[in-house]
Amino acid sequence: MALSVTAALAADPVVPSGVVALTATATTEVTRDLMAVTLSTTREGADASGVQASLKQALDAALLEARGVARAGQIDVRTGSFSMNPRYSPKGLLNGWQGTAELVIEGRDLIGIGQLAGRIQSMTIARVSQGLSREQREKTEGSVTAQAIARYRAQAAEVTKQFGYASYSVREVNVNSNEQGGGPEPMMMRARVFAAAADAPLPVEAGQTSVSVTVSGTIQMLK
Repeated sequence: MALSVTAALAADPVVPSGVVALTATATTEVTRDLMAVTLSTTREGADASGVQASLKQALDAALLEARGVARAGQIDVRTGSFSMNPRYSPKGLLNGWQGTAELVIEGRDLIGIGQLAGRIQSMTIARVSQGLSREQREKTEGSVTAQAIARYRAQAAEVTKQFGYASYSVREVNVNSNEQGGGPEPMMMRARVFAAAADAPLPVEAGQTSVSVTVSGTIQMLK
């Protein structure tokens, strides 16, 4: 019996005519208006309950100091991580416990946060980071997005004109935002130095960050 196989030839994909891919980017520098300071303390001892009680005492003292100046949105206070870990001898025998507690102070009042961090004596500064508040980010991204779109449209109009077409329509478009800038590492180093000085406020310098918006896509040039 003969077997007959017929292969269907797929039609070649239609390549659109007069389609151009474009990309436009706008960037602006903005001052970071949000800061978070993480304070921590570590306790060791032979008894787990004793270590935990000592950590709680240090955390309660820090919270008492912080709550006196806390203001919603400006200086917010919250507890961070709280951990207890067993400590072993070289022979693998349990010989004690080590615990760590954290307190996080964050908000827009950078000066106030720095002063509060310096007044807390029961804990030391572990980490400092800066960023943009949601309101500042949305405001900045809105402005930069408008600039990027304007540049994209200007490119589209110019390319359409140069190719001898009368107008264009947008086929597809993507809008992406990105924040870049120096990290918090330099401030972290200074924070550890000043933590040793009693009542010394944390030196605060608001850093800059770059907010970029990129508009990319394709246009259909029209006769």
